[in-house]
Amino acid sequence: MKKVLLILMTFLIVVAISNKNTTEEIIIPNDSIRIRVIANSNSDEDQKIKQKIRKSIQIELSKMLQDVNDINEVRNVLKNNLKDVEYTVEKELDKNNIDMKYQVNYGNNFFPMKTYKGVKYEEGYYESIVIKLGSSKGDNWWCVLFPPLCLMEEDDNNIEEVEYKSFVKEIIDKFF
Repeated sequence: MKKVLLILMTFLIVVAISNKNTTEEIIIPNDSIRIRVIANSNSDEDQKIKQKIRKSIQIELSKMLQDVNDINEVRNVLKNNLKDVEYTVEKELDKNNIDMKYQVNYGNNFFPMKTYKGVKYEEGYYESIVIKLGSSKGDNWWCVLFPPLCLMEEDDNNIEEVEYKSFVKEIIDKFF
């Protein structure tokens, strides 16, 4: 009897440990639009400028898309205002006295696999705005632009703490 209990306890401990180390996979809806900012390099300065660009772009896009609830409308707004996105990047670089090439692309762009706070996001090509800074060899930041996961907390100035896991169901229910 003791032997059976010992084996059972060992089994339960192994199961508990293995479940704790697994990552949850969240599927972002096919009808979504992402945004990605890729830093020039991983130097502190290049990562800081990436964050400044990210924040400026989020503010601009939040204003641009504040009353838009339909993905086709979002597409039209983005296509018709891509120059404004480019201008926002240029203005932020100028404001920080940084002479760096950049590229803004709207279309199907590659996103690497990412695990964030235990949630796994699959790699693949996604409809998105991608901003490449300089040689684009640094770490990137990305988020879901529509449904508006990135812009939801902009007014709270707490963008870094967005919990995708908690918003995905809410947003899917709201928009789909």
